[in-house]
Amino acid sequence: MSELLRSNDPVLISFILASLADEDIEAVVLDQHASVMEGSIGAIQRRVMVLSEDLPRAKRVLADLDIDENHS
Repeated sequence: MSELLRSNDPVLISFILASLADEDIEAVVLDQHASVMEGSIGAIQRRVMVLSEDLPRAKRVLADLDIDENHS
């Protein structure tokens, strides 16, 4: 698995997951529960992960959506 993006924005993460699914790219979100448990300070970001072989395609999806993969 490779990291595609880190963010604390649940709407952005949901949008990315839906967009990746539209392209038949499976993705998972890591650190979701830890992020919720730490509260609203935003210290722990959620990570969107994809299979390593899907990473180039997933990055193209982000580029097509004009989303910076270094988004925080």
